[in-house]
Amino acid sequence: MTSQTALNARHRAAGAKMVDFGGWDMPLHYGSQIEEHHAVRRDAGMFDVSHMTVVDLSGARCREFLRHLLANNVDKLKKPGKAIYSCMLNERGGVIDDLITYFLAEDRFRVVVNAATRAKDLAWIARQAAPFGVAVTERPELAMIAVQGPNARAKVLALLDAKDRECVEKLGRFAAAEARGPGGMPLFVARTGYTGEDGFEIILPEQHAATLWDALAAAGVPPAGLGARDTLRLEAGMNLYGQDMDEDATPWEAGLGWTVSLDADRDFIGRAALESQKAGGVPRELIGVVLEDRGVLRHGQRVVTAAGDGEILSGIFSPTLGRAIGFARVPAGAREGLRVDIRGREWPLRAVKYPFVREGQSCI
Repeated sequence: MTSQTALNARHRAAGAKMVDFGGWDMPLHYGSQIEEHHAVRRDAGMFDVSHMTVVDLSGARCREFLRHLLANNVDKLKKPGKAIYSCMLNERGGVIDDLITYFLAEDRFRVVVNAATRAKDLAWIARQAAPFGVAVTERPELAMIAVQGPNARAKVLALLDAKDRECVEKLGRFAAAEARGPGGMPLFVARTGYTGEDGFEIILPEQHAATLWDALAAAGVPPAGLGARDTLRLEAGMNLYGQDMDEDATPWEAGLGWTVSLDADRDFIGRAALESQKAGGVPRELIGVVLEDRGVLRHGQRVVTAAGDGEILSGIFSPTLGRAIGFARVPAGAREGLRVDIRGREWPLRAVKYPFVREGQSCI
């Protein structure tokens, strides 16, 4: 049976086109995906991301456990509320999932994992946590709303309890704080997101989700669906699990080498495989590409290079740029003479650095 978030009725009442996404009944758009995309780039928009899985970890050896579990190093987290983005790897160095980890206290951390990987993530985390005596607690009673855009923070701050507003306003990137929202509802407000715009991701008890959603709508924040979330994240150069990375791709091959910390004294899961691949030469890599002609890039299209074939991982027609952009995995070093096979015809591709868009402006 398809699961529903606490905001399902709100989506349907707004006329959303609903789709099955990782076993969840989620809004694809509310009429115009393009308008939703532009609203986030130019002002603010809100997304129901309650399908994401919140997991709380507790125990005296939490930090030691996460140093073992993650390719990034939680020792970077010095102050409660700070967070890091990391990959969680298998022994072969493949990406089981990408996630955000929040430092709450030395014996308490919070991780947020992807909806489609929930079952395997929970099983893997629990298995690895057992030797450390760390308790793994899924929090299905929590909802999550992302408010993103250049004016998103101001619109959220206006809804917070006056006593908490200053604290939340001072949050740096990848930091979170507890606050009170409309009617005194408890909020966990994180300055994170998946759009390339500033804003917050707000975790709260699901019984308050509809009230906060309505308050944001009254403050002039329109809803946006999965379609806009996908075009926004790709313009921002952000990976999508299952398309740009999976258990058969290492962080080196997924453009996520920047999330790997090869600390001298830390033996995390998958480290040996990553070191071996790096020493022997990474055979393939993820690059940004732009279609030089009219058309749309799609997942799975063949990319032709002088060094052998690659493929399009994520591809969209960018609403901000007005052209097709994407991620491609190609043989290492392949940059010149790229072509994409679209329905049997080859079209020229240009390799570019990503992000494709930053703060609403083209980077290519």
